[in-house]
Amino acid sequence: MEKIGQLKIIDVPSIVDSVTEKWINVTLSQVNDSLVRLGVIEGEFHWHQHEQEDEFFYVVSGKLYIDLENESIELHPQQGYTVPKGVVHRTRAPEKTVILMVEKDSVNPKGD
Repeated sequence: MEKIGQLKIIDVPSIVDSVTEKWINVTLSQVNDSLVRLGVIEGEFHWHQHEQEDEFFYVVSGKLYIDLENESIELHPQQGYTVPKGVVHRTRAPEKTVILMVEKDSVNPKGD
């Protein structure tokens, strides 16, 4: 799915309803040099880091775990967390989870 863009209404529920895969990352819009992305996820992502970029996660629905080297963060709806650049992490969701992410446009959504 391509970036939706600016000056358009972004209907998140209809995007979520159209998802058939267990892991999808959709760029909703660009805001200056950052992207707002929607993730619909279930399962685990691989361990990775972003050398130059911070990454913000906000849970819309479901439950998100962010595993760091020495701890796991559990996020519920309406909770957010920022992983600073250079920190090794992975995300996982035990059930279908909808998240918003804000990250620089240089972030590879498949991880470094």
